[in-house]
Amino acid sequence: MRYDNAGSPLRKVQQQNHPDCFVCGSANGHGLDVEFRACGDGVVEGAFPSPARFAGYPKMIHGGVICTLLDGAMTNCLFAQGLAGVTVDMNVRFRHPMAIDRPATVRAWPEGEGSPIHRLAGEVVQDGQIVATATARFLEKRAMAWFARKTY
Repeated sequence: MRYDNAGSPLRKVQQQNHPDCFVCGSANGHGLDVEFRACGDGVVEGAFPSPARFAGYPKMIHGGVICTLLDGAMTNCLFAQGLAGVTVDMNVRFRHPMAIDRPATVRAWPEGEGSPIHRLAGEVVQDGQIVATATARFLEKRAMAWFARKTY
């Protein structure tokens, strides 16, 4: 299902900066194929059917896939603001196992104002239960060259 994101720069920024993304790139035939939509107030969300091919332990989605979903949601949250950025750091808390073959929703939202570093948060929900939460910092892509030249 494709969503109408009228008024949101999400699709434009995504296509310009991220067309082959493993999480949301429609051109990537081997990815997660999550389509994010802007929901208002800076929130984005997308559906993930939790196919068995992404299992870790029997009948459970691999934790790395859950982390990837959260990272992708937060990236798309920036896209919805007209920004492109890369993950600086991310903290994930797993709360419950995520079952295979049951739909889940992944969403993300801004946690505060900032530039060129942005703070974001996200969650994965399945069957009304929060499976995992995350917080992260993202660096705007336009600032990457400046940070790369800086020595610490």
